[in-house]
Amino acid sequence: MPATAITRPLRAALQHPWVAAIVRESAVEDTLRALHPMLSLSQVRARVVKVISETADTRTLVLRPNGHWRGAQAGQFVSVTVEINGRRHERMYSLTSRPGSKLLALTIKRQGRVSGHLHDQVREGTVLTLSPAMGEFVLPAQLPPKLLLLSAGSGITPVMALLRELQARHYTGDIAFVHSCRNPAALIFAQELQALTGLRLVLHFSETAGRLDMAALQAAVPDLGQRATWVCGPTGLMNAVQSLWHTLGFSAPLHSERFAAAPLAAQPLNASVHIALTRSQRSFESLGAAPLLQQAEAAGLTPKHGCRIGICSSCQCMKRSGTVQNLNTGELSSTPNEVIRLCISAARSDLTLDL
Repeated sequence: MPATAITRPLRAALQHPWVAAIVRESAVEDTLRALHPMLSLSQVRARVVKVISETADTRTLVLRPNGHWRGAQAGQFVSVTVEINGRRHERMYSLTSRPGSKLLALTIKRQGRVSGHLHDQVREGTVLTLSPAMGEFVLPAQLPPKLLLLSAGSGITPVMALLRELQARHYTGDIAFVHSCRNPAALIFAQELQALTGLRLVLHFSETAGRLDMAALQAAVPDLGQRATWVCGPTGLMNAVQSLWHTLGFSAPLHSERFAAAPLAAQPLNASVHIALTRSQRSFESLGAAPLLQQAEAAGLTPKHGCRIGICSSCQCMKRSGTVQNLNTGELSSTPNEVIRLCISAARSDLTLDL
């Protein structure tokens, strides 16, 4: 019997007003997890069935998800939730598996607390909690005749997923694939890349050739302006490519994927403000020193969320009144009945939220 045959009726029962008034869904989730780590009312849980070493600091986790997984498009990502020293942490990782596969794959480079945990603590049999797939870094239904896949470092992960999708769709157009990394030992998917046919592969090793600049890119791909391009990599590369497109007036589409946190720090207020939540009938005080999502969680609430950096819209809610600051743009808004994203919004006055 599939796990969803148990959890779906249970979730329906919990939505009854009488039951919801006395039973917290989070408590039921904890009980289900204790019974079996793959059980959940609504969360995607996935068991690691294989671990593949790609480079000295990169590994691929192959996972089998539970029945709550609803699929993904090539180029999308998921948020992975792990518990480290009693605290919950979430980070986003691109899916590198081919869409439609029963197994998922996440290729993770060691570069932070969460990725370090996934390298050091995760083994075959470990169960991870995933968000639904997110992101718009995907291929169109109608493929262009010429395209460029451009990546650097771990930015190759969503780009590799796009390439695998092109192969699955038996694409016969003109593909140029340019990838930059430190040296041959740092090349993720090296064996698969070297075996590929039907495309022009350009590998740029910065240790010997220096950083990939726009002059080198134009030399490697002379018809750059005629190619629909998908690019993922460090901020410097992304900004340089976008500037080149703008300066030269390229008409070919440019698609980019950024995993960048909000650039502005939330500045604390001189006095605390009151955050009232209408649906949950709860409230908390805030000095506006962190995004509302973090402050709500610190107050014991569990708002729905996904990416935590303003890319997806999972944490959006209605602000009925008050002033917030968008931490991506710095913009202040006092507009009533306005949809905001909790992960990139900081309180700047008393607020009433439909949460």
